[in-house]
Amino acid sequence: MKFSEYTYKRPNIEEVSNKVIEIANAISQSNSLDESISLIKKAEEITNHFQTMATLCSIRNSINTEDEFYKAEQEFFDENTPTYQNATTKYASALVNSPLRANLEEVYGTQWFKILELNLKSFDEKITEELIAESKLVTEYSKLLASAKIEFDGKINNLSQMTVYTNSSDRNVRKEATKKIAEFMTSIEDKVDDIYDKLVHVRDKMAKKMGYDNYIPFGYIRLGRSDYDAAMVKSYRDQVYETIVPIAKDIIAHQAARIGISDFKSYDIPLFYNDGNPTPNKDKDTLVKKAYEMYSEISPETKEFFKFMMDNELMDLETKPNKQGGGYCTIIADYKAPFIFSNFNGTMGDVDVLTHEAGHAFECYTATKNLPISDLYWPTLEACEIHSMSMEFFAHPYMDKFFDNDAAKYRFKHLAEAITFIPYGVCVDDFQHYVYENPDISPAKRKAYWHEIEAKYTPWKNFDGIEYYQRGNWWQRQSHIFGTAFYYIDYTLAQVCAFQFLILNHENHKNAWETYYNLCKMGGSKSFTGLLKAISFKNPFEAGYLKSIMPNVCKVLSELEDDYSKLKK
Repeated sequence: MKFSEYTYKRPNIEEVSNKVIEIANAISQSNSLDESISLIKKAEEITNHFQTMATLCSIRNSINTEDEFYKAEQEFFDENTPTYQNATTKYASALVNSPLRANLEEVYGTQWFKILELNLKSFDEKITEELIAESKLVTEYSKLLASAKIEFDGKINNLSQMTVYTNSSDRNVRKEATKKIAEFMTSIEDKVDDIYDKLVHVRDKMAKKMGYDNYIPFGYIRLGRSDYDAAMVKSYRDQVYETIVPIAKDIIAHQAARIGISDFKSYDIPLFYNDGNPTPNKDKDTLVKKAYEMYSEISPETKEFFKFMMDNELMDLETKPNKQGGGYCTIIADYKAPFIFSNFNGTMGDVDVLTHEAGHAFECYTATKNLPISDLYWPTLEACEIHSMSMEFFAHPYMDKFFDNDAAKYRFKHLAEAITFIPYGVCVDDFQHYVYENPDISPAKRKAYWHEIEAKYTPWKNFDGIEYYQRGNWWQRQSHIFGTAFYYIDYTLAQVCAFQFLILNHENHKNAWETYYNLCKMGGSKSFTGLLKAISFKNPFEAGYLKSIMPNVCKVLSELEDDYSKLKK
Protein backbone atom coordinates (compact mmCIF):
# COMPACT_ATOMS: atom_id res chain seq x y z
CA MET A 1 0.00 0.00 0.00
CA LYS A 2 1.34 3.43 -0.97
CA PHE A 3 1.85 6.20 1.58
CA SER A 4 -0.82 8.34 -0.12
CA GLU A 5 -3.31 5.51 0.54
CA TYR A 6 -2.62 5.36 4.28
CA THR A 7 -5.83 6.56 5.91
CA TYR A 8 -5.70 9.22 8.60
CA LYS A 9 -8.46 9.50 11.17
CA ARG A 10 -8.21 11.59 14.31
CA PRO A 11 -8.04 9.18 17.27
CA ASN A 12 -10.44 9.49 20.18
CA ILE A 13 -7.94 10.30 22.93
CA GLU A 14 -10.30 9.45 25.78
CA GLU A 15 -11.29 6.10 24.26
CA VAL A 16 -7.69 5.10 23.48
CA SER A 17 -6.48 6.19 26.93
CA ASN A 18 -9.25 4.24 28.68
CA LYS A 19 -8.41 1.07 26.74
CA VAL A 20 -4.73 1.36 27.65
CA ILE A 21 -5.61 1.92 31.34
CA GLU A 22 -7.92 -1.14 31.28
CA ILE A 23 -5.03 -3.26 29.97
CA ALA A 24 -2.71 -1.78 32.62
CA ASN A 25 -5.16 -2.76 35.37
CA ALA A 26 -5.51 -6.28 33.94
CA ILE A 27 -1.71 -6.76 33.79
CA SER A 28 -1.38 -5.59 37.41
CA GLN A 29 -3.80 -8.31 38.52
CA SER A 30 -2.68 -11.09 36.18
CA ASN A 31 -0.82 -14.14 37.47
CA SER A 32 -0.82 -15.86 34.07
CA LEU A 33 2.17 -15.39 31.76
CA ASP A 34 0.09 -16.30 28.69
CA GLU A 35 -2.60 -13.80 29.67
CA SER A 36 -0.01 -11.06 30.25
CA ILE A 37 1.59 -11.72 26.84
CA SER A 38 -1.86 -11.57 25.23
CA LEU A 39 -2.58 -8.25 26.98
CA ILE A 40 0.77 -6.84 25.82
CA LYS A 41 -0.08 -7.79 22.22
CA LYS A 42 -3.43 -6.02 22.58
CA ALA A 43 -1.73 -2.92 24.00
CA GLU A 44 0.74 -2.96 21.08
CA GLU A 45 -2.15 -2.88 18.61
CA ILE A 46 -3.82 0.07 20.35
CA THR A 47 -0.67 2.14 20.94
CA ASN A 48 0.75 1.40 17.48
CA HIS A 49 -2.47 2.62 15.88
CA PHE A 50 -2.43 5.83 17.92
CA GLN A 51 1.23 6.40 17.00
CA THR A 52 0.42 5.70 13.34
CA MET A 53 -2.18 8.46 13.30
CA ALA A 54 0.15 10.87 15.13
CA THR A 55 2.97 10.08 12.69
CA LEU A 56 0.82 10.41 9.57
CA CYS A 57 -0.32 13.80 10.84
CA SER A 58 3.23 14.89 11.64
CA ILE A 59 4.61 13.81 8.25
CA ARG A 60 1.83 15.45 6.26
CA ASN A 61 2.08 18.61 8.35
CA SER A 62 5.84 18.79 7.78
CA ILE A 63 5.39 18.28 4.01
CA ASN A 64 3.14 21.35 3.95
CA THR A 65 3.15 23.45 7.10
CA GLU A 66 0.37 25.63 5.65
CA ASP A 67 -2.09 22.76 5.05
CA GLU A 68 -4.98 23.92 7.23
CA PHE A 69 -6.32 20.42 7.93
CA TYR A 70 -3.06 18.92 9.17
CA LYS A 71 -2.10 22.16 10.89
CA ALA A 72 -5.25 21.79 13.01
CA GLU A 73 -4.58 18.08 13.54
CA GLN A 74 -1.03 18.79 14.69
CA GLU A 75 -2.40 21.29 17.19
CA PHE A 76 -4.78 18.57 18.39
CA PHE A 77 -1.86 16.20 19.07
CA ASP A 78 0.21 18.98 20.69
CA GLU A 79 -2.72 19.62 23.05
CA ASN A 80 -3.82 16.06 23.77
CA THR A 81 -0.83 13.72 23.57
CA PRO A 82 0.02 14.28 27.28
CA THR A 83 -3.41 12.80 28.17
CA TYR A 84 -2.53 9.69 26.16
CA GLN A 85 0.94 9.71 27.71
CA ASN A 86 -0.65 9.59 31.14
CA ALA A 87 -2.37 6.34 30.14
CA THR A 88 0.80 4.79 28.71
CA THR A 89 2.60 5.74 31.93
CA LYS A 90 0.07 3.66 33.88
CA TYR A 91 0.66 0.81 31.43
CA ALA A 92 4.45 1.09 31.89
CA SER A 93 3.99 1.12 35.67
CA ALA A 94 1.86 -2.03 35.50
CA LEU A 95 4.56 -3.84 33.50
CA VAL A 96 7.44 -2.69 35.70
CA ASN A 97 5.58 -3.72 38.87
CA SER A 98 4.03 -6.90 37.45
CA PRO A 99 4.38 -9.98 39.69
CA LEU A 100 5.48 -11.74 36.49
CA ARG A 101 8.18 -9.22 35.59
CA ALA A 102 11.02 -11.75 35.73
CA ASN A 103 9.12 -14.06 33.36
CA LEU A 104 8.24 -11.19 31.03
CA GLU A 105 11.90 -10.11 30.95
CA GLU A 106 12.78 -13.59 29.71
CA VAL A 107 10.30 -13.13 26.84
CA TYR A 108 10.98 -9.49 25.92
CA GLY A 109 14.46 -8.83 27.34
CA THR A 110 15.60 -6.59 30.20
CA GLN A 111 16.21 -3.49 28.07
CA TRP A 112 12.50 -2.94 27.45
CA PHE A 113 11.91 -2.79 31.20
CA LYS A 114 14.81 -0.36 31.64
CA ILE A 115 13.18 1.83 28.97
CA LEU A 116 9.83 1.61 30.75
CA GLU A 117 11.45 2.58 34.06
CA LEU A 118 13.05 5.62 32.41
CA ASN A 119 9.69 6.50 30.83
CA LEU A 120 8.15 6.43 34.30
CA LYS A 121 10.85 8.76 35.60
CA SER A 122 10.30 11.13 32.67
CA PHE A 123 6.54 11.63 32.91
CA ASP A 124 3.96 12.54 35.49
CA GLU A 125 0.54 14.15 35.20
CA LYS A 126 1.88 17.14 37.12
CA ILE A 127 4.05 18.20 34.13
CA THR A 128 1.28 17.88 31.52
CA GLU A 129 0.93 21.65 31.21
CA GLU A 130 4.68 22.06 30.59
CA LEU A 131 4.74 19.24 28.01
CA ILE A 132 1.93 20.89 26.06
CA ALA A 133 3.73 24.25 26.20
CA GLU A 134 7.01 22.64 25.09
CA SER A 135 5.38 20.96 22.10
CA LYS A 136 3.72 24.20 20.99
CA LEU A 137 6.97 26.16 21.27
CA VAL A 138 8.87 23.61 19.16
CA THR A 139 6.13 23.73 16.51
CA GLU A 140 6.24 27.54 16.58
CA TYR A 141 10.02 27.49 16.03
CA SER A 142 9.73 25.07 13.08
CA LYS A 143 7.06 27.20 11.43
CA LEU A 144 9.13 30.35 11.93
CA LEU A 145 12.13 28.90 10.08
CA ALA A 146 9.89 27.35 7.40
CA SER A 147 8.46 30.83 6.73
CA ALA A 148 11.73 32.02 5.14
CA LYS A 149 11.20 33.70 1.77
CA ILE A 150 14.63 34.97 0.79
CA GLU A 151 15.04 36.93 -2.45
CA PHE A 152 18.20 35.78 -4.21
CA ASP A 153 19.24 35.10 -7.79
CA GLY A 154 15.90 36.38 -9.04
CA LYS A 155 14.00 33.78 -7.02
CA ILE A 156 12.21 33.43 -3.70
CA ASN A 157 14.05 30.77 -1.67
CA ASN A 158 13.53 28.94 1.60
CA LEU A 159 16.53 28.19 3.84
CA SER A 160 17.16 24.80 2.23
CA GLN A 161 17.13 26.27 -1.28
CA MET A 162 19.78 28.81 -0.24
CA THR A 163 22.27 25.95 0.28
CA VAL A 164 22.95 25.85 -3.47
CA TYR A 165 24.27 29.41 -3.23
CA THR A 166 26.23 28.99 0.02
CA ASN A 167 27.97 26.02 -1.69
CA SER A 168 28.71 27.96 -4.89
CA SER A 169 32.24 27.93 -6.33
CA ASP A 170 31.87 31.73 -6.76
CA ARG A 171 33.12 33.31 -3.54
CA ASN A 172 31.01 36.42 -3.92
CA VAL A 173 27.85 34.33 -4.35
CA ARG A 174 28.70 32.38 -1.18
CA LYS A 175 29.30 35.58 0.76
CA GLU A 176 26.15 37.36 -0.44
CA ALA A 177 23.99 34.26 0.14
CA THR A 178 25.37 33.95 3.67
CA LYS A 179 24.57 37.63 4.30
CA LYS A 180 21.03 37.19 2.95
CA ILE A 181 20.42 34.24 5.28
CA ALA A 182 21.80 36.33 8.15
CA GLU A 183 19.38 39.14 7.22
CA PHE A 184 16.43 36.76 7.43
CA MET A 185 17.65 35.29 10.72
CA THR A 186 18.17 38.81 12.12
CA SER A 187 14.54 39.60 11.26
CA ILE A 188 13.37 36.70 13.46
CA GLU A 189 16.23 36.81 16.01
CA ASP A 190 14.17 38.29 18.84
CA LYS A 191 11.32 35.83 18.23
CA VAL A 192 13.75 32.89 18.28
CA ASP A 193 15.32 34.24 21.49
CA ASP A 194 11.87 34.48 23.04
CA ILE A 195 10.88 30.95 21.98
CA TYR A 196 14.13 29.51 23.33
CA ASP A 197 13.91 31.45 26.59
CA LYS A 198 10.41 30.09 27.13
CA LEU A 199 11.54 26.56 26.22
CA VAL A 200 14.43 26.67 28.68
CA HIS A 201 12.16 27.85 31.49
CA VAL A 202 9.42 25.34 30.65
CA ARG A 203 11.95 22.49 30.70
CA ASP A 204 13.57 23.78 33.89
CA LYS A 205 10.15 23.98 35.54
CA MET A 206 9.18 20.42 34.57
CA ALA A 207 12.52 19.09 35.84
CA LYS A 208 12.07 20.82 39.20
CA LYS A 209 8.51 19.52 39.47
CA MET A 210 9.98 16.03 38.95
CA GLY A 211 12.47 16.58 41.79
CA TYR A 212 15.66 17.50 39.90
CA ASP A 213 17.93 20.50 40.53
CA ASN A 214 17.90 21.42 36.83
CA TYR A 215 16.90 20.03 33.45
CA ILE A 216 20.16 18.20 32.66
CA PRO A 217 19.59 14.87 34.50
CA PHE A 218 15.91 14.96 33.54
CA GLY A 219 16.82 15.61 29.89
CA TYR A 220 19.12 12.57 29.94
CA ILE A 221 16.30 10.44 31.34
CA ARG A 222 13.92 11.67 28.62
CA LEU A 223 16.49 10.55 26.04
CA GLY A 224 16.58 7.07 27.56
CA ARG A 225 20.23 7.31 28.59
CA SER A 226 20.72 4.49 31.05
CA ASP A 227 24.47 3.92 30.95
CA TYR A 228 26.19 7.32 30.94
CA ASP A 229 25.80 10.74 32.55
CA ALA A 230 26.75 14.41 32.05
CA ALA A 231 30.17 13.95 33.68
CA MET A 232 31.06 11.19 31.18
CA VAL A 233 29.88 13.38 28.32
CA LYS A 234 32.03 16.27 29.62
CA SER A 235 35.05 13.93 29.64
CA TYR A 236 34.24 12.89 26.06
CA ARG A 237 33.98 16.57 24.98
CA ASP A 238 37.45 17.09 26.48
CA GLN A 239 38.74 14.15 24.39
CA VAL A 240 37.33 15.82 21.28
CA TYR A 241 38.97 19.14 22.14
CA GLU A 242 42.34 17.50 22.78
CA THR A 243 42.39 15.00 19.90
CA ILE A 244 40.01 16.01 17.10
CA VAL A 245 40.14 19.83 17.16
CA PRO A 246 43.86 19.85 16.12
CA ILE A 247 43.12 17.35 13.32
CA ALA A 248 40.14 19.41 12.18
CA LYS A 249 42.24 22.61 12.18
CA ASP A 250 44.76 20.85 9.95
CA ILE A 251 42.01 19.67 7.56
CA ILE A 252 40.64 23.23 7.31
CA ALA A 253 44.14 24.67 6.73
CA HIS A 254 44.69 22.18 3.89
CA GLN A 255 41.29 23.11 2.48
CA ALA A 256 42.15 26.83 2.48
CA ALA A 257 45.42 26.08 0.66
CA ARG A 258 43.65 23.78 -1.81
CA ILE A 259 41.11 26.45 -2.81
CA GLY A 260 43.78 29.16 -2.77
CA ILE A 261 42.24 31.47 -0.17
CA SER A 262 44.63 33.06 2.33
CA ASP A 263 41.95 35.07 4.19
CA PHE A 264 39.70 32.05 4.82
CA LYS A 265 36.20 32.98 6.11
CA SER A 266 33.25 31.00 7.43
CA TYR A 267 31.44 31.26 4.09
CA ASP A 268 34.43 29.51 2.47
CA ILE A 269 33.97 26.39 4.62
CA PRO A 270 31.36 24.84 2.26
CA LEU A 271 33.77 25.04 -0.73
CA PHE A 272 36.09 22.06 -0.48
CA TYR A 273 37.50 22.22 -4.02
CA ASN A 274 38.45 25.17 -6.20
CA ASP A 275 36.60 23.78 -9.20
CA GLY A 276 33.45 23.32 -7.11
CA ASN A 277 32.11 20.66 -4.81
CA PRO A 278 30.97 17.33 -6.23
CA THR A 279 27.32 17.60 -7.22
CA PRO A 280 25.14 14.74 -8.41
CA ASN A 281 23.66 16.75 -11.33
CA LYS A 282 20.75 14.33 -11.41
CA ASP A 283 17.07 14.80 -10.74
CA LYS A 284 15.29 13.16 -7.82
CA ASP A 285 13.99 10.16 -9.80
CA THR A 286 17.44 9.39 -11.21
CA LEU A 287 19.04 9.64 -7.77
CA VAL A 288 16.46 7.24 -6.33
CA LYS A 289 17.04 4.83 -9.23
CA LYS A 290 20.81 4.96 -8.64
CA ALA A 291 20.24 4.38 -4.91
CA TYR A 292 18.22 1.27 -5.75
CA GLU A 293 21.09 0.01 -7.92
CA MET A 294 23.49 0.62 -5.02
CA TYR A 295 21.35 -1.11 -2.41
CA SER A 296 20.80 -4.03 -4.80
CA GLU A 297 24.57 -4.52 -4.89
CA ILE A 298 25.30 -3.99 -1.19
CA SER A 299 23.21 -6.97 0.00
CA PRO A 300 19.96 -8.88 -0.66
CA GLU A 301 18.54 -7.33 2.54
CA THR A 302 19.19 -3.75 1.44
CA LYS A 303 17.77 -4.50 -2.02
CA GLU A 304 14.51 -5.79 -0.51
CA PHE A 305 14.34 -2.83 1.85
CA PHE A 306 14.83 -0.10 -0.75
CA LYS A 307 12.37 -1.73 -3.16
CA PHE A 308 9.79 -1.62 -0.34
CA MET A 309 10.49 2.09 0.15
CA MET A 310 10.12 2.83 -3.57
CA ASP A 311 7.07 0.66 -4.21
CA ASN A 312 5.18 2.21 -1.30
CA GLU A 313 6.30 5.80 -2.00
CA LEU A 314 7.78 6.14 1.48
CA MET A 315 10.05 9.07 0.62
CA ASP A 316 9.25 12.77 0.23
CA LEU A 317 12.54 14.18 -0.95
CA GLU A 318 12.21 17.42 -2.90
CA THR A 319 12.13 20.85 -1.30
CA LYS A 320 9.05 22.99 -1.93
CA PRO A 321 7.31 26.07 -0.54
CA ASN A 322 6.02 25.75 3.05
CA LYS A 323 7.83 22.45 3.56
CA GLN A 324 9.53 22.06 6.94
CA GLY A 325 13.32 22.24 6.73
CA GLY A 326 15.80 19.45 7.35
CA GLY A 327 15.41 15.74 7.02
CA TYR A 328 14.30 12.84 9.18
CA CYS A 329 13.30 9.20 9.21
CA THR A 330 10.34 7.91 11.17
CA ILE A 331 8.22 4.75 11.30
CA ILE A 332 4.54 4.32 10.54
CA ALA A 333 3.90 1.56 13.05
CA ASP A 334 0.73 -0.12 11.69
CA TYR A 335 2.42 -0.70 8.34
CA LYS A 336 5.92 -1.39 9.73
CA ALA A 337 6.91 1.21 7.17
CA PRO A 338 9.84 3.60 7.58
CA PHE A 339 9.38 7.04 6.01
CA ILE A 340 12.16 9.34 4.76
CA PHE A 341 11.61 13.11 4.65
CA SER A 342 14.14 15.54 3.21
CA ASN A 343 14.71 18.68 1.16
CA PHE A 344 16.78 17.95 -1.95
CA ASN A 345 18.58 21.09 -3.07
CA GLY A 346 20.97 19.98 -5.81
CA THR A 347 24.01 19.51 -3.56
CA MET A 348 25.94 16.41 -2.49
CA GLY A 349 23.70 16.47 0.57
CA ASP A 350 20.97 14.94 -1.61
CA VAL A 351 23.06 11.78 -1.86
CA ASP A 352 23.81 11.90 1.86
CA VAL A 353 20.04 11.70 2.50
CA LEU A 354 19.86 8.50 0.43
CA THR A 355 22.57 6.96 2.59
CA HIS A 356 22.09 8.58 6.03
CA GLU A 357 18.30 8.55 6.34
CA ALA A 358 18.19 5.23 4.50
CA GLY A 359 20.55 3.85 7.16
CA HIS A 360 17.96 4.75 9.80
CA ALA A 361 15.18 3.31 7.67
CA PHE A 362 17.06 0.06 6.99
CA GLU A 363 17.72 -0.49 10.70
CA CYS A 364 14.08 0.09 11.54
CA TYR A 365 12.83 -2.06 8.65
CA THR A 366 15.16 -4.86 9.84
CA ALA A 367 14.26 -4.51 13.53
CA THR A 368 10.50 -4.73 12.86
CA LYS A 369 11.10 -8.22 11.47
CA ASN A 370 13.11 -9.36 14.49
CA LEU A 371 11.59 -7.70 17.55
CA PRO A 372 8.11 -8.14 19.05
CA ILE A 373 7.72 -4.71 20.69
CA SER A 374 7.64 -1.36 18.86
CA ASP A 375 9.51 0.30 21.77
CA LEU A 376 12.50 -1.79 20.67
CA TYR A 377 12.44 -0.93 16.95
CA TRP A 378 14.80 1.98 17.57
CA PRO A 379 17.65 2.04 20.07
CA THR A 380 18.44 5.25 21.95
CA LEU A 381 19.30 8.17 19.69
CA GLU A 382 23.10 8.00 19.82
CA ALA A 383 22.94 4.34 18.77
CA CYS A 384 20.41 5.18 16.01
CA GLU A 385 22.93 7.49 14.42
CA ILE A 386 25.52 4.70 14.17
CA HIS A 387 23.27 2.97 11.60
CA SER A 388 22.88 6.11 9.49
CA MET A 389 26.48 7.31 9.62
CA SER A 390 27.92 3.86 9.01
CA MET A 391 25.67 3.38 5.97
CA GLU A 392 27.26 6.53 4.54
CA PHE A 393 30.64 4.76 4.70
CA PHE A 394 29.32 1.47 3.29
CA ALA A 395 28.05 3.52 0.33
CA HIS A 396 31.52 4.94 -0.47
CA PRO A 397 32.43 2.34 -3.15
CA TYR A 398 29.19 3.09 -5.04
CA MET A 399 29.53 6.86 -5.32
CA ASP A 400 30.42 6.62 -9.04
CA LYS A 401 26.72 5.96 -9.62
CA PHE A 402 25.84 9.38 -8.27
CA PHE A 403 28.86 11.55 -9.04
CA ASP A 404 30.36 9.97 -12.17
CA ASN A 405 33.96 11.24 -12.34
CA ASP A 406 33.63 13.18 -9.07
CA ALA A 407 33.24 10.11 -6.83
CA ALA A 408 36.79 10.39 -5.44
CA LYS A 409 36.12 14.06 -4.65
CA TYR A 410 32.97 13.06 -2.77
CA ARG A 411 34.65 10.34 -0.68
CA PHE A 412 37.52 12.58 0.43
CA LYS A 413 35.22 15.52 1.24
CA HIS A 414 32.70 13.29 3.02
CA LEU A 415 35.22 11.82 5.47
CA ALA A 416 37.02 15.14 6.02
CA GLU A 417 33.73 16.82 6.92
CA ALA A 418 32.73 13.91 9.15
CA ILE A 419 35.84 14.72 11.19
CA THR A 420 35.46 18.52 11.18
CA PHE A 421 31.80 18.22 12.17
CA ILE A 422 32.62 16.62 15.53
CA PRO A 423 34.00 19.76 17.23
CA TYR A 424 30.87 21.67 16.18
CA GLY A 425 28.70 18.87 17.56
CA VAL A 426 30.34 19.03 20.98
CA CYS A 427 30.12 22.83 20.90
CA VAL A 428 26.32 22.52 20.61
CA ASP A 429 26.35 20.13 23.57
CA ASP A 430 28.60 22.32 25.72
CA PHE A 431 26.26 25.27 25.01
CA GLN A 432 23.16 23.38 26.11
CA HIS A 433 24.72 22.17 29.35
CA TYR A 434 25.66 25.77 30.17
CA VAL A 435 22.17 27.05 29.32
CA TYR A 436 20.32 24.48 31.44
CA GLU A 437 22.75 24.89 34.35
CA ASN A 438 21.95 28.63 34.19
CA PRO A 439 18.32 28.85 33.02
CA ASP A 440 17.78 32.43 34.17
CA ILE A 441 20.60 34.11 32.27
CA SER A 442 19.68 36.59 29.54
CA PRO A 443 19.67 35.79 25.81
CA ALA A 444 22.70 38.10 25.49
CA LYS A 445 24.69 36.01 27.98
CA ARG A 446 23.74 32.81 26.15
CA LYS A 447 25.06 34.33 22.94
CA ALA A 448 28.25 35.49 24.63
CA TYR A 449 28.89 31.95 25.86
CA TRP A 450 28.22 30.51 22.40
CA HIS A 451 30.69 33.02 20.92
CA GLU A 452 33.31 31.95 23.48
CA ILE A 453 33.03 28.18 22.93
CA GLU A 454 32.63 28.57 19.17
CA ALA A 455 36.14 30.06 19.20
CA LYS A 456 37.34 27.16 21.37
CA TYR A 457 35.97 24.24 19.36
CA THR A 458 35.88 25.77 15.86
CA PRO A 459 38.69 28.36 15.86
CA TRP A 460 38.76 28.42 12.05
CA LYS A 461 35.42 30.25 11.87
CA ASN A 462 35.76 33.91 10.84
CA PHE A 463 32.44 35.59 10.05
CA ASP A 464 33.96 38.50 8.14
CA GLY A 465 31.95 41.15 9.94
CA ILE A 466 28.53 39.50 9.48
CA GLU A 467 27.09 40.89 12.69
CA TYR A 468 24.33 38.31 13.27
CA TYR A 469 26.90 35.51 13.53
CA GLN A 470 29.54 37.59 15.31
CA ARG A 471 27.03 38.22 18.10
CA GLY A 472 26.95 34.47 18.81
CA ASN A 473 23.76 33.51 16.99
CA TRP A 474 24.81 30.52 14.88
CA TRP A 475 22.99 28.11 17.22
CA GLN A 476 19.60 29.66 16.40
CA ARG A 477 19.43 27.64 13.17
CA GLN A 478 20.24 24.35 14.93
CA SER A 479 16.77 22.84 15.26
CA HIS A 480 17.88 20.04 17.60
CA ILE A 481 18.61 22.62 20.32
CA PHE A 482 14.92 23.47 20.27
CA GLY A 483 13.29 20.13 19.45
CA THR A 484 15.27 17.71 21.61
CA ALA A 485 17.69 19.14 24.16
CA PHE A 486 21.03 17.27 24.48
CA TYR A 487 20.36 15.15 21.38
CA TYR A 488 23.06 16.71 19.20
CA ILE A 489 26.04 15.11 20.97
CA ASP A 490 24.58 11.79 19.81
CA TYR A 491 25.66 12.55 16.24
CA THR A 492 29.26 12.87 17.37
CA LEU A 493 29.16 9.77 19.57
CA ALA A 494 27.70 7.83 16.65
CA GLN A 495 30.24 9.31 14.24
CA VAL A 496 33.22 8.17 16.27
CA CYS A 497 31.60 4.71 16.52
CA ALA A 498 30.89 4.71 12.77
CA PHE A 499 34.61 5.36 12.29
CA GLN A 500 35.13 1.82 13.62
CA PHE A 501 32.94 0.54 10.76
CA LEU A 502 34.94 2.69 8.32
CA ILE A 503 38.19 1.12 9.50
CA LEU A 504 36.74 -2.42 9.60
CA ASN A 505 35.25 -2.02 6.12
CA HIS A 506 38.67 -1.07 4.74
CA GLU A 507 40.16 -4.17 6.35
CA ASN A 508 37.41 -6.76 5.75
CA HIS A 509 34.17 -5.74 4.01
CA LYS A 510 32.38 -9.06 4.59
CA ASN A 511 33.05 -8.96 8.32
CA ALA A 512 32.10 -5.26 8.50
CA TRP A 513 28.75 -5.78 6.74
CA GLU A 514 27.83 -8.84 8.84
CA THR A 515 28.62 -6.88 12.01
CA TYR A 516 26.50 -3.95 10.81
CA TYR A 517 23.56 -6.17 9.83
CA ASN A 518 23.67 -7.88 13.24
CA LEU A 519 23.64 -4.45 14.90
CA CYS A 520 20.53 -3.50 12.90
CA LYS A 521 18.76 -6.74 13.83
CA MET A 522 19.27 -5.96 17.52
CA GLY A 523 17.35 -2.67 17.18
CA GLY A 524 16.87 -1.22 20.64
CA SER A 525 17.09 -4.51 22.51
CA LYS A 526 20.23 -3.28 24.31
CA SER A 527 21.53 0.06 25.60
CA PHE A 528 24.06 2.16 23.65
CA THR A 529 27.13 0.67 25.34
CA GLY A 530 25.41 -2.74 25.42
CA LEU A 531 25.06 -2.72 21.63
CA LEU A 532 28.72 -1.74 21.22
CA LYS A 533 29.76 -4.57 23.51
CA ALA A 534 27.57 -7.05 21.60
CA ILE A 535 29.44 -6.32 18.35
CA SER A 536 32.87 -6.09 20.08
CA PHE A 537 33.28 -2.35 19.44
CA LYS A 538 35.17 0.07 21.69
CA ASN A 539 33.24 2.46 23.92
CA PRO A 540 33.81 6.19 23.13
CA PHE A 541 33.58 7.10 26.82
CA GLU A 542 36.73 5.10 27.58
CA ALA A 543 39.78 7.26 28.30
CA GLY A 544 42.02 7.48 25.25
CA TYR A 545 39.35 6.19 22.85
CA LEU A 546 39.83 8.94 20.27
CA LYS A 547 43.62 8.75 20.47
CA SER A 548 43.33 5.03 19.72
CA ILE A 549 41.11 5.27 16.61
CA MET A 550 41.93 8.61 14.97
CA PRO A 551 45.33 7.57 13.52
CA ASN A 552 43.56 4.86 11.48
CA VAL A 553 40.80 7.29 10.45
CA CYS A 554 43.44 9.79 9.31
CA LYS A 555 45.17 6.99 7.39
CA VAL A 556 41.95 6.30 5.45
CA LEU A 557 41.52 10.05 4.89
CA SER A 558 45.06 10.23 3.49
CA GLU A 559 44.30 7.33 1.11
CA LEU A 560 41.13 9.08 -0.08
CA GLU A 561 43.10 12.30 -0.61
CA ASP A 562 45.63 10.33 -2.68
CA ASP A 563 42.79 8.91 -4.81
CA TYR A 564 41.54 12.45 -5.43
CA SER A 565 45.07 13.73 -6.21
CA LYS A 566 45.61 10.94 -8.78
CA LEU A 567 42.31 11.88 -10.40
CA LYS A 568 43.46 15.51 -10.72
CA LYS A 569 46.66 14.44 -12.49
